[in-house]
Amino acid sequence: MKFGPASPSEAIGGVTVHTLRKGSLVLKKGTLIGPAEVEALVREGVKEIVVVRLEPGDVSEDEAAADVAKVVAGEGIHVDRAFTGRANLFAAHAGVLVVDRAAVDRINEIDEAITFATLPAYKAVVEGEMVGTVKLIPFGVEGRLRDAAVKAAGKGALSIAPYVVKRVGVVSTLLPGLAPKVIDKTLRVTAERLAPAGAAIIAERRVPHEQAALAAAIKELLGLGAELVIVFGASAIADRRDVIPAAITGIGGAIDHFGMPVDPGNLLLIGRAGNVPVLGAPGCARSPAENGFDWVLMRLLAGIKVTRAELTAMGVGGLLMEIVTRPQPRAQPEADGERHVAAVVLAAGRSTRMGGPNKLLAELGGKKLVRIVTEQALASGAREVIVVTGHQAELVEQALEGLDVRFARNPDFAGGLASSVKAGIAAVPDGIDGAVVCLGDMPMVSADLLDRLIQAFAPDRGNLIVVPVSDGRRGNPVLWSRRFFAELMTLDGDVGARHLIAKHSEAVAEVPVDGDSAFLDIDTPQALEAARRG
Repeated sequence: MKFGPASPSEAIGGVTVHTLRKGSLVLKKGTLIGPAEVEALVREGVKEIVVVRLEPGDVSEDEAAADVAKVVAGEGIHVDRAFTGRANLFAAHAGVLVVDRAAVDRINEIDEAITFATLPAYKAVVEGEMVGTVKLIPFGVEGRLRDAAVKAAGKGALSIAPYVVKRVGVVSTLLPGLAPKVIDKTLRVTAERLAPAGAAIIAERRVPHEQAALAAAIKELLGLGAELVIVFGASAIADRRDVIPAAITGIGGAIDHFGMPVDPGNLLLIGRAGNVPVLGAPGCARSPAENGFDWVLMRLLAGIKVTRAELTAMGVGGLLMEIVTRPQPRAQPEADGERHVAAVVLAAGRSTRMGGPNKLLAELGGKKLVRIVTEQALASGAREVIVVTGHQAELVEQALEGLDVRFARNPDFAGGLASSVKAGIAAVPDGIDGAVVCLGDMPMVSADLLDRLIQAFAPDRGNLIVVPVSDGRRGNPVLWSRRFFAELMTLDGDVGARHLIAKHSEAVAEVPVDGDSAFLDIDTPQALEAARRG
């Protein structure tokens, strides 16, 4: 392949290397130069242009990319038409991507001109998802290199294993303290995991966390035609002789492997009863967040056997995320056994729904709302009280005169609630383990409620976010571990942090409350009058 500058007349038959803009002329990279292009170049006074020309024995970038892509495409793979030296490969149907890693490496070792990239092996994909791409770096390549890449690819280096397991049985074991709603949520999450594979839960059983009861439940599900059985233990599997593995072997099954180097997901167990896989799910499988359980589950749904060697090879890339419920560090508990919590009172808003007056300065029982809220925070076990001010900051601070609080001014208060949360969190001093974020317009939140939230805050037990709950509704205030301060600082607009509570559901502890204290905010004249009459 020839590469270099040429005059317009000499460039005929060549392909432009760079996009050229001159006056009204735009000649894009990759344009084949013909008489019309030469005329346009001359008209704009272009004396020289860089082009490439294929020589005998060369093949164009599109031809070479297409040839390699066609060879690597196996079952379930669709190859798009090559364009600009790139041939993309797509999943023709949903399933699990199977990659011949050695073939991919062989292709990429042929020459720097030829590249082949894929999604991670065994990734669950949907129909139409791009799973790989063959890209030629130059505009053409010697035919012998194209031929070498085709030979190195073998046949079908990339394929989609379709989902074949459709009938799934689920057993949940029970121990005192495991709430039924936890199992209900686990079933919903599991059904959502199975849905993309076209699989469904055909039956679920809830039995005591005992070997005999569990063994009987597994046998029952197998008799109902389950092609895969998942066991969610009320207690994590601690040993191959524990309840779940013992129940599997007790019905004549076998344990293939216990444990995996993927976090979350370490305590996964893979067993089988005859030809039916039986999974002992790790605790993280109750969460919808991706974890090691997903990696194994989707392969099994596609009928792909998961061997011990494949499991032990998952360590590189197996650290999926920090597990927020894990104590940090485990070996160093608080010296005094206490958790130091600050109260952050948000009092910077503009009270737009009040129609003019600042609601925080309205009086209830002879005291301004913001002072009622702040005094309750001071009466609680909070080590420090921080009040965030913004709109009419001087008046709000005057209303709190004499109280032992710190003020944090929020110059961006007009931007919404998130800016005040960030101002308050930024003001929390070092040495504080968490912050309970209070709203300045909720005068019914008592010191007792704040203390109950603080008492429930237990990072060593995974209670990192504490919320008050009544009749299934979550209210305010919410206590946040310092672990989440960085995420709180990313909030934006006039919204709170409810999505973070949902995201980290495994870290949430709920404190039951009676009445409307965790829900009653005074943000309209009608609400204020109702509170005064109340």
